[in-house]
Amino acid sequence: MTSVARKVDAVKKVYGFSYVELVFVIAILALLAAVATPYLEKNIQRKKELELKQNLREIRIAIDEYKAASDQGKVKKSIGDSGYPHHLEDLVIGVEDITDPQKKKLRFLRRLPADPMFPKKQHQSSNDEINPSDTWGKRSYISDAENPREGDDVYDIYSLSSDVGLNGVSYAQW
Repeated sequence: MTSVARKVDAVKKVYGFSYVELVFVIAILALLAAVATPYLEKNIQRKKELELKQNLREIRIAIDEYKAASDQGKVKKSIGDSGYPHHLEDLVIGVEDITDPQKKKLRFLRRLPADPMFPKKQHQSSNDEINPSDTWGKRSYISDAENPREGDDVYDIYSLSSDVGLNGVSYAQW
């Protein structure tokens, strides 16, 4: 038998990886997964924070537009009313434009976004659907910023989450 034939026979007998090689590869993959997990968690938190900022901005703009319409005399208000909506749902349902001869509704939001940081586990039993309005803390016009409380109108909103953002500021103070 020639040396070439022996080498061909030796090559034919190699069928796969050894257990040591498999364990080594699995250990490397586990190490990479352990390193990547905190990064992925922070990335998810960043996305939720971005959604929170967008939702706060969207609702606050709608509240300001409602107030502007009220100041322009388009929304019916009683003496002593602040001109802010009585409920967040009013921004979606709409209010009658009293200056329009056809009495069309003024709508300020297509839908009311929910607070992405809302602590659902504490406030939800089984599979109950949570109303997006209930996920927000509401501040009335007569309450101060340091101690926000609900009242006859919705002047501002804030997150009910007690968690702190990546910037070190509580979500309730955004």
